[in-house]
Amino acid sequence: MTSVIAAIFVLGFLILFHELGHFLVAKQSGVGVVKFSIGFGPKLIGWRVGTTDYVISAIPLGGFVKMIGEDPDEEVSESDRQIAFQTQSIWKRMAIVIAGPGANLLFTFLAFSALFAIYGARIPTDAAKVGGLIEGMPAARAGLQNGDVIAAVDGEPVSRWESLSEAIRASGGKTLTLRIERAGNTMDVEVTPEAKDDKNIFGETMGTAYVIGIERGFDQEPVGVFTAIGMGAQQTVWWIETLLVSITKMLQGKIPAKDIGGPILIVQAAGQQARLGFEYLLHFMAVISINLGVLNLLPIPVLDGGHLLFLGTEAVLRRPLDVRHREIAQQVGLVLLIVLMAFAFYNDIARVVQGWG
Repeated sequence: MTSVIAAIFVLGFLILFHELGHFLVAKQSGVGVVKFSIGFGPKLIGWRVGTTDYVISAIPLGGFVKMIGEDPDEEVSESDRQIAFQTQSIWKRMAIVIAGPGANLLFTFLAFSALFAIYGARIPTDAAKVGGLIEGMPAARAGLQNGDVIAAVDGEPVSRWESLSEAIRASGGKTLTLRIERAGNTMDVEVTPEAKDDKNIFGETMGTAYVIGIERGFDQEPVGVFTAIGMGAQQTVWWIETLLVSITKMLQGKIPAKDIGGPILIVQAAGQQARLGFEYLLHFMAVISINLGVLNLLPIPVLDGGHLLFLGTEAVLRRPLDVRHREIAQQVGLVLLIVLMAFAFYNDIARVVQGWG
């Protein structure tokens, strides 16, 4: 239940932030807004303020801002022409469209900056110290614990993480004797490394490596507010670049399509991060938000990026795209989106089934 509540909170908040971007820029541009909806499907609750209906619907997988004259083929009364979306300059319309993804990128920047300001910077420790354990791997089975310091491998002293990692990888799968320092006590533990695919941050297999399932630890270093803001900007840019490279590699077939996740994976991950604490949940929200922002800017009809593509074409041709061509593009985009969502659901269900096995 915690996972579901956390996922609804994360998705609901980020969708609200996204749609609020569209809404505020539309209002600022003088465009009339008919409906502001969080979610799709049957209305749960709603209220009317001025000429706008505000609605929360049953399916929290998206939202929309319905503007007067949003559809180029929509009949607009003479009294509404001044506040219709389609009668605004192309630059105003582009600003309204890009404001949604822009709001998601802004939230990511603010979240990362807040994390650095509140919790400090997480710097990878240089010590040969266990920062985390992967369940079911040799180190966990051998009884290693978070915080254990590994002083030697097969009698050879190690003091740095790189030296420890190299010794394990060079083992060839041979059982190693690790000298462990824990709470002032010293003990020897035998661990047999396992061969695993060595993958980079994009999930590409770079070869095979022998590992025992320990993670590098981090030290928290406090930083000032202005430094936190700078680091928040750097982290946001890094994520944007990483996502774009990931999308490119996935289209090239270099990243397995089975790595695509959907709502079920988000529910599971949201619950895990919520249980770890606010720091982890906020970081998770920042990552999901930047995914929403970047993916929405892809030039696929029915997404914001598709609308920007239509507007860009209109700017070049100096007239709106032909209705028939636009309809065909939107139908193709909708089919692609449905197929992608169905595939993501399939991957999610496959992960759950494998977890039961």
